[in-house]
Amino acid sequence: MNDPRTPHREGPRRDDGIHTRPDKRTRLEDLAALVKDGDMIAVGGGLSSREPMAILRALLRRRIRGLRAVGSAHGIDIDLLCGGGAVSCSSESYVGFEQDFGIAPNYRRACESGEVKVDDSCCYTLVQQLRAAVLGLPFMPVRSVRGTSFPELHPEYKTITCPYTGQELLLVPALAPDVAILHAQYGDAQGNLRIEGPPVMDLLFAKASRSVIASVETIVSTERLIELGGITIPYFYVTALAELPLGAHPTACYPFYAYDRPHTALYYEAARGGPERFSADYLQPFVHGCPDHAAYLARIGEATRRRLASWSAGEAAWMSLYREEVTA
Repeated sequence: MNDPRTPHREGPRRDDGIHTRPDKRTRLEDLAALVKDGDMIAVGGGLSSREPMAILRALLRRRIRGLRAVGSAHGIDIDLLCGGGAVSCSSESYVGFEQDFGIAPNYRRACESGEVKVDDSCCYTLVQQLRAAVLGLPFMPVRSVRGTSFPELHPEYKTITCPYTGQELLLVPALAPDVAILHAQYGDAQGNLRIEGPPVMDLLFAKASRSVIASVETIVSTERLIELGGITIPYFYVTALAELPLGAHPTACYPFYAYDRPHTALYYEAARGGPERFSADYLQPFVHGCPDHAAYLARIGEATRRRLASWSAGEAAWMSLYREEVTA
Protein backbone atom coordinates (compact mmCIF):
# COMPACT_ATOMS: atom_id res chain seq x y z
CA MET A 1 0.00 0.00 0.00
CA ASN A 2 1.12 3.54 -0.71
CA ASP A 3 2.67 5.57 2.12
CA PRO A 4 -0.27 7.56 3.51
CA ARG A 5 1.95 10.61 3.89
CA THR A 6 2.65 10.91 0.18
CA PRO A 7 0.27 12.19 -2.49
CA HIS A 8 -1.75 9.36 -3.99
CA ARG A 9 -1.50 9.34 -7.78
CA GLU A 10 -1.67 13.08 -8.30
CA GLY A 11 -3.42 14.33 -11.39
CA PRO A 12 -6.71 13.86 -13.17
CA ARG A 13 -9.66 12.18 -11.52
CA ARG A 14 -9.50 8.82 -13.29
CA ASP A 15 -7.44 6.88 -15.79
CA ASP A 16 -10.23 5.17 -17.71
CA GLY A 17 -12.29 8.10 -19.01
CA ILE A 18 -15.99 8.67 -18.50
CA HIS A 19 -18.49 5.85 -18.08
CA THR A 20 -21.17 5.88 -20.76
CA ARG A 21 -22.62 2.36 -20.79
CA PRO A 22 -26.40 2.67 -21.12
CA ASP A 23 -27.05 0.07 -18.43
CA LYS A 24 -24.71 -0.11 -15.41
CA ARG A 25 -26.94 -2.18 -13.15
CA THR A 26 -25.22 -5.15 -11.57
CA ARG A 27 -25.26 -7.42 -8.53
CA LEU A 28 -23.95 -6.40 -5.12
CA GLU A 29 -21.21 -9.02 -5.33
CA ASP A 30 -19.99 -7.56 -8.63
CA LEU A 31 -19.85 -4.10 -7.09
CA ALA A 32 -17.75 -5.39 -4.22
CA ALA A 33 -15.40 -7.14 -6.66
CA LEU A 34 -14.41 -3.72 -8.04
CA VAL A 35 -12.62 -2.95 -4.75
CA LYS A 36 -9.16 -4.50 -4.46
CA ASP A 37 -6.83 -5.16 -1.54
CA GLY A 38 -4.86 -2.02 -0.69
CA ASP A 39 -7.26 0.41 -2.39
CA MET A 40 -7.88 3.89 -1.08
CA ILE A 41 -11.64 4.09 -0.54
CA ALA A 42 -13.86 7.13 0.04
CA VAL A 43 -17.03 6.08 1.86
CA GLY A 44 -20.09 8.24 1.26
CA GLY A 45 -22.73 9.47 3.66
CA GLY A 46 -21.78 10.40 7.18
CA LEU A 47 -22.26 9.71 10.89
CA SER A 48 -25.57 7.78 11.08
CA SER A 49 -27.05 8.63 7.68
CA ARG A 50 -26.89 7.17 4.17
CA GLU A 51 -23.77 5.09 4.58
CA PRO A 52 -23.26 2.27 2.00
CA MET A 53 -23.48 -0.51 4.56
CA ALA A 54 -24.61 -3.31 2.23
CA ILE A 55 -21.53 -2.81 0.03
CA LEU A 56 -19.26 -2.70 3.07
CA ARG A 57 -20.69 -5.96 4.37
CA ALA A 58 -20.06 -7.49 0.93
CA LEU A 59 -16.42 -6.32 1.12
CA LEU A 60 -15.99 -8.08 4.45
CA ARG A 61 -17.48 -11.28 3.03
CA ARG A 62 -14.79 -11.10 0.34
CA ARG A 63 -12.13 -10.81 3.10
CA ILE A 64 -10.76 -7.60 1.59
CA ARG A 65 -7.62 -6.32 3.31
CA GLY A 66 -5.29 -3.32 3.48
CA LEU A 67 -7.79 -0.57 2.68
CA ARG A 68 -6.99 3.07 3.31
CA ALA A 69 -10.21 4.83 4.36
CA VAL A 70 -10.49 8.56 3.69
CA GLY A 71 -13.39 10.73 4.79
CA SER A 72 -14.75 13.31 7.17
CA ALA A 73 -17.26 12.37 9.89
CA HIS A 74 -18.12 8.68 10.00
CA GLY A 75 -19.35 6.06 12.42
CA ILE A 76 -20.52 2.45 12.14
CA ASP A 77 -19.27 2.14 8.55
CA ILE A 78 -15.57 2.63 9.29
CA ASP A 79 -15.90 0.89 12.66
CA LEU A 80 -17.34 -2.18 10.91
CA LEU A 81 -14.50 -2.27 8.38
CA CYS A 82 -11.97 -2.02 11.22
CA GLY A 83 -13.74 -4.73 13.21
CA GLY A 84 -13.66 -6.95 10.14
CA GLY A 85 -9.92 -6.46 9.62
CA ALA A 86 -10.27 -4.69 6.28
CA VAL A 87 -8.53 -1.38 7.08
CA SER A 88 -4.80 -0.73 7.44
CA CYS A 89 -4.84 3.09 7.44
CA SER A 90 -7.43 5.65 8.52
CA SER A 91 -7.33 9.14 7.01
CA GLU A 92 -10.62 10.14 8.63
CA SER A 93 -11.29 13.32 10.57
CA TYR A 94 -13.74 11.62 12.96
CA VAL A 95 -15.08 8.12 13.61
CA GLY A 96 -17.62 7.71 16.40
CA PHE A 97 -21.23 7.22 17.40
CA GLU A 98 -21.81 10.80 18.58
CA GLN A 99 -23.90 11.47 21.69
CA ASP A 100 -25.94 8.26 21.42
CA PHE A 101 -23.20 5.70 22.13
CA GLY A 102 -19.86 7.49 22.09
CA ILE A 103 -16.50 6.45 20.71
CA ALA A 104 -16.20 3.73 18.05
CA PRO A 105 -14.86 0.61 19.85
CA ASN A 106 -13.43 -1.37 16.93
CA TYR A 107 -11.84 1.73 15.42
CA ARG A 108 -10.27 2.71 18.73
CA ARG A 109 -8.85 -0.76 19.39
CA ALA A 110 -7.43 -1.04 15.89
CA CYS A 111 -5.77 2.37 16.06
CA GLU A 112 -4.40 1.93 19.59
CA SER A 113 -2.97 -1.50 18.77
CA GLY A 114 -1.26 -0.25 15.60
CA GLU A 115 -3.31 -2.57 13.39
CA VAL A 116 -4.63 0.58 11.72
CA LYS A 117 -2.26 3.45 11.03
CA VAL A 118 -3.77 6.79 12.06
CA ASP A 119 -3.35 9.55 9.50
CA ASP A 120 -5.43 12.26 11.17
CA SER A 121 -6.93 14.86 8.92
CA CYS A 122 -9.63 17.51 9.10
CA CYS A 123 -12.69 18.08 6.94
CA TYR A 124 -11.43 21.11 5.07
CA THR A 125 -7.98 19.79 4.20
CA LEU A 126 -9.73 16.76 2.71
CA VAL A 127 -12.11 19.01 0.76
CA GLN A 128 -9.20 20.93 -0.73
CA GLN A 129 -7.25 17.77 -1.53
CA LEU A 130 -10.23 16.35 -3.39
CA ARG A 131 -10.76 19.65 -5.22
CA ALA A 132 -7.16 19.57 -6.38
CA ALA A 133 -7.67 16.08 -7.82
CA VAL A 134 -10.90 17.16 -9.53
CA LEU A 135 -9.15 20.14 -11.15
CA GLY A 136 -6.07 18.14 -12.15
CA LEU A 137 -3.85 20.25 -9.89
CA PRO A 138 -1.04 18.94 -7.69
CA PHE A 139 -2.17 20.90 -4.61
CA MET A 140 -4.59 23.44 -3.15
CA PRO A 141 -4.03 26.15 -0.50
CA VAL A 142 -5.70 26.25 2.92
CA ARG A 143 -5.66 28.60 5.89
CA SER A 144 -7.78 26.76 8.42
CA VAL A 145 -5.19 24.45 10.01
CA ARG A 146 -2.51 27.07 10.63
CA GLY A 147 -1.71 27.21 14.33
CA THR A 148 -2.66 23.56 14.89
CA SER A 149 -0.50 20.45 15.04
CA PHE A 150 -1.71 19.15 11.67
CA PRO A 151 1.32 20.49 9.75
CA GLU A 152 3.58 18.57 12.16
CA LEU A 153 1.58 15.39 11.54
CA HIS A 154 1.75 15.86 7.79
CA PRO A 155 5.24 16.64 6.49
CA GLU A 156 3.81 16.46 2.96
CA TYR A 157 1.98 19.75 3.65
CA LYS A 158 4.05 22.72 2.47
CA THR A 159 3.95 26.45 3.19
CA ILE A 160 4.28 29.31 0.73
CA THR A 161 4.06 33.07 0.83
CA CYS A 162 1.15 34.27 -1.28
CA PRO A 163 2.58 36.43 -4.12
CA TYR A 164 -0.51 38.67 -4.04
CA THR A 165 -1.09 39.27 -0.32
CA GLY A 166 2.16 38.27 1.36
CA GLN A 167 0.24 35.93 3.67
CA GLU A 168 1.56 32.51 4.55
CA LEU A 169 -0.56 29.71 3.14
CA LEU A 170 -0.48 25.96 3.64
CA LEU A 171 -0.51 23.69 0.59
CA VAL A 172 -2.13 20.24 0.70
CA PRO A 173 -1.49 17.63 -2.03
CA ALA A 174 -4.15 16.28 -4.37
CA LEU A 175 -5.97 13.17 -3.22
CA ALA A 176 -7.56 10.81 -5.77
CA PRO A 177 -9.18 7.78 -4.10
CA ASP A 178 -9.22 4.53 -6.02
CA VAL A 179 -12.90 3.89 -5.34
CA ALA A 180 -15.77 6.00 -4.02
CA ILE A 181 -18.45 3.85 -2.37
CA LEU A 182 -21.82 5.61 -2.21
CA HIS A 183 -25.45 5.01 -1.31
CA ALA A 184 -28.22 7.17 -2.75
CA GLN A 185 -31.98 7.17 -2.53
CA TYR A 186 -32.57 7.02 -6.27
CA GLY A 187 -30.69 6.09 -9.43
CA ASP A 188 -31.39 5.16 -13.03
CA ALA A 189 -30.01 2.33 -15.16
CA GLN A 190 -27.38 4.58 -16.73
CA GLY A 191 -25.92 5.50 -13.33
CA ASN A 192 -27.36 8.94 -12.60
CA LEU A 193 -27.84 9.34 -8.84
CA ARG A 194 -30.29 11.45 -6.86
CA ILE A 195 -29.36 12.14 -3.22
CA GLU A 196 -32.05 13.50 -0.92
CA GLY A 197 -30.82 15.71 1.89
CA PRO A 198 -27.21 16.74 2.53
CA PRO A 199 -24.83 15.12 0.00
CA VAL A 200 -21.99 15.43 2.54
CA MET A 201 -18.80 14.80 0.48
CA ASP A 202 -20.33 12.38 -1.98
CA LEU A 203 -20.18 14.68 -5.01
CA LEU A 204 -16.52 15.52 -4.41
CA PHE A 205 -15.76 11.83 -3.83
CA ALA A 206 -17.43 10.96 -7.14
CA LYS A 207 -15.54 13.63 -9.07
CA ALA A 208 -12.14 12.93 -7.52
CA SER A 209 -12.15 9.11 -7.45
CA ARG A 210 -11.01 6.83 -10.23
CA SER A 211 -14.10 4.69 -9.99
CA VAL A 212 -17.48 5.05 -8.30
CA ILE A 213 -19.69 2.21 -7.15
CA ALA A 214 -23.13 2.91 -5.75
CA SER A 215 -26.14 1.26 -4.19
CA VAL A 216 -29.57 2.86 -4.37
CA GLU A 217 -32.87 2.29 -2.61
CA THR A 218 -34.70 2.14 -5.91
CA ILE A 219 -33.92 2.43 -9.61
CA VAL A 220 -36.29 4.69 -11.53
CA SER A 221 -36.39 6.26 -14.97
CA THR A 222 -34.25 9.29 -15.78
CA GLU A 223 -37.45 11.29 -16.20
CA ARG A 224 -38.50 10.36 -12.69
CA LEU A 225 -35.13 11.53 -11.32
CA ILE A 226 -35.78 14.93 -12.90
CA GLU A 227 -39.27 15.03 -11.37
CA LEU A 228 -37.81 14.25 -7.96
CA GLY A 229 -35.62 17.33 -8.14
CA GLY A 230 -32.78 16.56 -10.50
CA ILE A 231 -29.56 14.59 -10.69
CA THR A 232 -26.98 14.96 -7.91
CA ILE A 233 -24.21 12.84 -9.45
CA PRO A 234 -24.22 12.46 -13.27
CA TYR A 235 -23.95 9.03 -14.88
CA PHE A 236 -20.49 9.55 -16.37
CA TYR A 237 -18.85 9.48 -12.94
CA VAL A 238 -20.50 6.18 -11.94
CA THR A 239 -18.90 2.85 -12.83
CA ALA A 240 -21.69 0.55 -11.66
CA LEU A 241 -24.70 0.48 -9.35
CA ALA A 242 -27.08 -1.97 -7.70
CA GLU A 243 -30.63 -1.60 -6.40
CA LEU A 244 -30.44 -2.52 -2.70
CA PRO A 245 -33.45 -1.58 -0.57
CA LEU A 246 -32.32 -0.87 3.01
CA GLY A 247 -28.78 -0.71 1.61
CA ALA A 248 -27.79 1.87 4.23
CA HIS A 249 -29.20 -0.03 7.23
CA PRO A 250 -28.67 0.44 10.15
CA THR A 251 -27.99 4.09 9.24
CA ALA A 252 -30.85 6.27 8.06
CA CYS A 253 -31.88 6.89 4.47
CA TYR A 254 -34.70 9.42 4.42
CA PRO A 255 -37.43 9.46 3.22
CA PHE A 256 -37.35 5.65 3.21
CA TYR A 257 -36.29 4.83 6.77
CA ALA A 258 -34.82 6.22 9.97
CA TYR A 259 -31.68 5.24 11.86
CA ASP A 260 -32.07 1.87 13.59
CA ARG A 261 -31.18 2.58 17.18
CA PRO A 262 -31.81 -0.91 18.63
CA HIS A 263 -29.67 -2.56 15.94
CA THR A 264 -26.92 0.01 16.48
CA ALA A 265 -27.06 -0.60 20.22
CA LEU A 266 -26.72 -4.34 19.61
CA TYR A 267 -23.75 -3.64 17.33
CA TYR A 268 -22.15 -1.30 19.87
CA GLU A 269 -22.43 -3.76 22.74
CA ALA A 270 -20.86 -6.49 20.61
CA ALA A 271 -18.02 -4.21 19.50
CA ARG A 272 -17.39 -2.98 23.04
CA GLY A 273 -17.06 -6.58 24.21
CA GLY A 274 -13.86 -7.14 22.24
CA PRO A 275 -12.87 -8.85 18.98
CA GLU A 276 -14.10 -12.34 19.86
CA ARG A 277 -17.49 -11.16 21.05
CA PHE A 278 -17.84 -8.86 18.05
CA SER A 279 -17.10 -11.72 15.70
CA ALA A 280 -19.55 -14.08 17.41
CA ASP A 281 -22.37 -11.64 18.12
CA TYR A 282 -22.24 -9.43 15.05
CA LEU A 283 -19.92 -10.42 12.21
CA GLN A 284 -21.14 -14.00 12.09
CA PRO A 285 -24.91 -13.41 12.23
CA PHE A 286 -25.08 -10.19 10.22
CA VAL A 287 -22.11 -10.31 7.81
CA HIS A 288 -20.51 -13.69 7.15
CA GLY A 289 -23.67 -15.59 8.02
CA CYS A 290 -25.62 -13.69 5.35
CA PRO A 291 -24.39 -14.76 1.90
CA ASP A 292 -26.14 -11.85 0.18
CA HIS A 293 -28.27 -8.78 0.82
CA ALA A 294 -31.51 -10.74 0.65
CA ALA A 295 -30.28 -12.94 3.50
CA TYR A 296 -29.39 -9.84 5.52
CA LEU A 297 -32.90 -8.43 5.02
CA ALA A 298 -34.37 -11.73 6.12
CA ARG A 299 -32.09 -11.71 9.18
CA ILE A 300 -33.23 -8.27 10.37
CA GLY A 301 -36.85 -9.03 9.49
CA GLU A 302 -39.67 -7.32 7.62
CA ALA A 303 -40.91 -5.81 10.89
CA THR A 304 -37.71 -3.75 11.01
CA ARG A 305 -38.48 -2.16 7.66
CA ARG A 306 -42.01 -1.25 8.76
CA ARG A 307 -40.82 0.09 12.09
CA LEU A 308 -38.13 2.33 10.56
CA ALA A 309 -40.51 3.59 7.86
CA SER A 310 -42.93 4.74 10.57
CA TRP A 311 -40.88 7.88 11.20
CA SER A 312 -42.98 9.80 8.65
CA ALA A 313 -46.18 9.41 10.67
CA GLY A 314 -45.29 12.50 12.68
CA GLU A 315 -43.04 13.94 15.36
CA ALA A 316 -44.13 11.47 18.03
CA ALA A 317 -43.42 8.56 15.68
CA TRP A 318 -39.87 9.54 14.79
CA MET A 319 -39.07 10.59 18.36
CA SER A 320 -40.13 7.14 19.59
CA LEU A 321 -37.59 5.49 17.29
CA TYR A 322 -34.77 7.17 19.20
CA ARG A 323 -36.00 6.02 22.59
CA GLU A 324 -36.04 2.33 21.73
CA GLU A 325 -33.97 -0.08 23.75
CA VAL A 326 -31.95 -3.06 22.53
CA THR A 327 -33.98 -6.00 21.26
CA ALA A 328 -32.67 -9.48 20.55
